[in-house]
Amino acid sequence: MIRFLLTCVVVIGFLILSIPILLVEWIIGRSSPKTRDTSSLKIVLAVFRLCIRITGSTVTVIGEENVPKDTAVLYIANHRSFFDVLLTYVRVPRCTGYIAKYEMKHIPLLHAWMSLLHCLFLDREDLRQGMETILAAIEDIRNGVSICIFPEGTRPKDTSELDMLPFHKGSFKIATKTGCPIVPIALCGTSQIFEDHLPMIRPAHVTLEYGRPIYPDTLTKEEKKDLEQYTQDVILEMLKKNSSVSSISDSPADP
Repeated sequence: MIRFLLTCVVVIGFLILSIPILLVEWIIGRSSPKTRDTSSLKIVLAVFRLCIRITGSTVTVIGEENVPKDTAVLYIANHRSFFDVLLTYVRVPRCTGYIAKYEMKHIPLLHAWMSLLHCLFLDREDLRQGMETILAAIEDIRNGVSICIFPEGTRPKDTSELDMLPFHKGSFKIATKTGCPIVPIALCGTSQIFEDHLPMIRPAHVTLEYGRPIYPDTLTKEEKKDLEQYTQDVILEMLKKNSSVSSISDSPADP
């Protein structure tokens, strides 16, 4: 329970104390959006790293060399925990926006920071709004901002880590319309940090693997037609390989 309370104190404390920082970031952004993006990213990464440290968890990272460093990418990951965002975000090499549930748009201060970092809010019940979000993500990719999405749409509960929900097809339009590489991410063990024993936060061993980038334009017609299934199959194979990763030596969770 202490880890949970400490995490809450860090997150809530940061949001409240960062009000003047938000103002400064807004002023910086008016003259230099890139400078604002860089400074905002560094600030949030520091907070996320602290939260991960508080959990006492360790992480094995595999295939990080597969992430292109010279272009914006679409990250596609399975989703089991609130900590999936933190664990993946602390490793991004460039400004990256996450596509989040629309309800998060109504959380004061958190919404402000997410917007600064190019996060987008998706209402899956509103087709028109959903398309607008996808179009905004496409524009971000074209402007050099990477996008990360969990295409299951929600976190599966009370199921095996290998039992993913179907991937939403619309998410992949971000890649097919821009030609950007898709970087598949397989996350193992993240629910053991929090979701498996709410409201306790406990140390866990997490495996985070980056698959080789998928370039939609190089796929066959059939593979491109079922791009969401093709990508899910790649992630599933990584999950199967890493589901019992205890033999792999640990490394600190913060990079």
